[in-house]
Amino acid sequence: MTPRCAVAALFAASTAGCGGQEETRPAESGPASAQPAAPADSLVATTPGGAEIWFTLAREGTGPDGTTCTDRTLEIRRGARRIPVPLLYTGTAPEILNDTTMRARLSDRCAPGDAYLVDLRSGRPVRER
Repeated sequence: MTPRCAVAALFAASTAGCGGQEETRPAESGPASAQPAAPADSLVATTPGGAEIWFTLAREGTGPDGTTCTDRTLEIRRGARRIPVPLLYTGTAPEILNDTTMRARLSDRCAPGDAYLVDLRSGRPVRER
């Protein structure tokens, strides 16, 4: 056994707890431990060329008046290829402009913010001026 493996084995044994058994904590119960399930991916739009636009990841937001909302990221799908649109959470469905571009509004505290033009081939968003 190499010295590196011996150290790894010693560390694993020391973290397993007394008698070589893993420590377990009782599961928390009640409303404090319950977290809402993330929304499922959902198809939002289809381009004339056949690409599909999906809502994927989600985050909860809070507006200035205390109302809550769910903002979603976008993903472009063509067959097995999936292209995530980076850094753009939106609360509204995007608008398909043509075969290569869609417009999506950034969500800012549960309100539509700046509009972005998203390249449907690369997923790259560029703020619309």
